[in-house]
Amino acid sequence: MTRPNILILMTDQWAGDMTSWAGHPAVRTPHLDRLAANGVIFDSAYCASPLCAPSRASFMTGLLPSHHGVYDNAAELPASTPTFAHLLRASGYRTVLCGKMHFVGPDQLHGFEERLTTDVYPADFGWVPDWNRPRERIDWWYHNMASVQQAGPAEITNQLEYDDEVAFRARQCLYDIARREQEPFCLTVSFTHPHDPYAMRRRYWDRIGHDDVPDPMTPTPANDPHSERLRHVCDMAAMPVGKDEIRNARHAYLAALAYLDDRIGEILATLEETGLADNTVIIFTSDHGVMLGEHGLWYKMSFFEGSARVPLVIHDPRRGGSQRIGTHVSLLDIFPTLASFADVSESPLMDGLDGENLLPLLDGGRLERGNRIMAEYQGEGAVSPMVMIRDNSLKYIHAPGDPPLMFDLGNDPCERNNLAVDDPRASEFAGQIADGYDLFALHAEVLASQGRRRALNDALRQGRYTSWEFQPHVDESRRFMRNHLDLNDVEERSRFPRPRRASRI
Repeated sequence: MTRPNILILMTDQWAGDMTSWAGHPAVRTPHLDRLAANGVIFDSAYCASPLCAPSRASFMTGLLPSHHGVYDNAAELPASTPTFAHLLRASGYRTVLCGKMHFVGPDQLHGFEERLTTDVYPADFGWVPDWNRPRERIDWWYHNMASVQQAGPAEITNQLEYDDEVAFRARQCLYDIARREQEPFCLTVSFTHPHDPYAMRRRYWDRIGHDDVPDPMTPTPANDPHSERLRHVCDMAAMPVGKDEIRNARHAYLAALAYLDDRIGEILATLEETGLADNTVIIFTSDHGVMLGEHGLWYKMSFFEGSARVPLVIHDPRRGGSQRIGTHVSLLDIFPTLASFADVSESPLMDGLDGENLLPLLDGGRLERGNRIMAEYQGEGAVSPMVMIRDNSLKYIHAPGDPPLMFDLGNDPCERNNLAVDDPRASEFAGQIADGYDLFALHAEVLASQGRRRALNDALRQGRYTSWEFQPHVDESRRFMRNHLDLNDVEERSRFPRPRRASRI
């Protein structure tokens, strides 16, 4: 079978239950609905860390954060760490990144042959948290509640400008591939919506009835220590929000899903129009979810379902039909799954992966790890490494210094009843984490990493500052009409489908 092209559609902060196929009554995403109806829906997919940079690094590498070292949103992925872009490129794929991936440091490609846009977030060490000072808020970059207080319609924002460009560049790339390419491609298109701020164009706002926006199912604030620290990180005591502001923010979030669906629909239409759709595997997912007021929390950084669970759909046009899979899967599994699509079974670039190929599930098989996944968190709001285990119906959350949490999601899907105090299975999970981790050593490494990066950031701010932000380059000397190019050749090569050769008598 011919190796397929691969189109990855990634979003930022799209919660796993905020889809029509998960039963949400107010989501308006007809293009994604059609994709899901003709693909494989993974109903229980999780991020490897509920924060942008660590989650995306795990998505790219198939490694947990404790193995790749991207602990927070200002941590560098070493250039020597293999990614799926390296693997696919080595096996003959053209690898292209369009949009956000939150790479920190001077390597802004990490295996991609091309990058079509800059990132929406900074590439430097300016956002390093400090576990030694958990009560100190760094207001110029920590989340606060302004996004919720200011939620509402807006015709242009920083993030709308970015995602408009991402969609445009992605479509241009598909046109370019159709006109010129023979080799298979992997195009990763990564949007920054529906990430806050909660502001969206009026035409998308109006697609969502304000009275149709559901309130949080569990608005009562969770009282575990980590949730209390997250409320402090987000400055919730100093910036309280009322019911109207909560409803506005949730409305704007749903409007952002509709906006993204239109941009994704444009990309999928271009894929069809260029004749590439019949041999292109499409993967749709997000880096993590969002809380939106559930458990009295906002944004992410939590292992509650809203923050940790993500949508995941794989559409393979060669298979056809629809399928739903309830096995717990992880963004760690994307790397080995892509390797399988590319017909790569062995490579030194795949050594030590924490993820597992998902394709056996599509054929009715099982994963070697069973119905179990793991995730980690070492970012702001934590004071020690956090580990989550999801095993069948149970979820266990462990962090040294904090009381453990355990929920039976089969009987308690809203995670209201902590079973860790009385249920003996909590001790079994604690023993498994003790056997698999040296959390004392990991804690020390995270603190050392934070200290190094803060010192490096201070040093790099002295004297002339050299930015690590990716600078897209377009060779304008070879676009459009240029006198050193043959006009007839330019016109013919720029069309799709290619016209027949003009003739003279």
